[in-house]
Amino acid sequence: MSSQLTALVTGGAARIGEAIVRALHQRGCNVVLHYNASEAPAQAVAESLNAARPDSVVTTAADLSSPQGVSSLAQATNEALAQWGGGLSVLVNNASRFYPTRVGDTRAYEWDDLVNSNLRGPYFLVQSLLEPLRAAGGSVVNILDVHAERPMQGHAVYSASKAGLRMMTLALARELAPGIRVNGVSPGAILWPEREVSESAKAEVLSRVALERLGAPEDISSAVAYLALDAPYVTGQILAVDGGRSLNI
Repeated sequence: MSSQLTALVTGGAARIGEAIVRALHQRGCNVVLHYNASEAPAQAVAESLNAARPDSVVTTAADLSSPQGVSSLAQATNEALAQWGGGLSVLVNNASRFYPTRVGDTRAYEWDDLVNSNLRGPYFLVQSLLEPLRAAGGSVVNILDVHAERPMQGHAVYSASKAGLRMMTLALARELAPGIRVNGVSPGAILWPEREVSESAKAEVLSRVALERLGAPEDISSAVAYLALDAPYVTGQILAVDGGRSLNI
């Protein structure tokens, strides 16, 4: 295993992804920060972290809903690893698309977009990076959702894509052991969606959370860092970080 820790974080420009990038960087990882359209935020994160530790973060753009995007990200990651030396210590599949698809009005392209981005992309990214993951004795952490097990009204396709990612996490953990560990983190109410959410809707969500409050992105990033770096005997597990939402009270 290489002495230099390295990580790839998809969707790492903002929100939970940014917190994961910063947490892994603070733990000593060099980071490949992937983004799709958020170039300016991605560059800002990279610049701040490179100011603290030069040449420790590179950014790369790719649309993970397409096979070409997955291939280009894998190639960019391998190029960064060649520069840094060693394999890939951590792969965090965080990038995700989220929007409603009501049954009766769902378009085929919406199905393809959500399933390809949230499920197919992560699978083929892992497959493309098996060699550097094995070289480092690496770890995969997939970011799931409480709605992988409890469907969200009006979001059938999104919920199904995350349920598939949950099973993929378990299946890959079994198939890739013992050389590569695979786990998942399942967030609950951490950040409100970027679209506007009414106060009544927020209150309804929080009424289902045992701790009666939102979490923070750092709650997720610390869980990711634990599974990726501090849990060498843990694989095939889904860690719910949801304030008790999965108690279904």
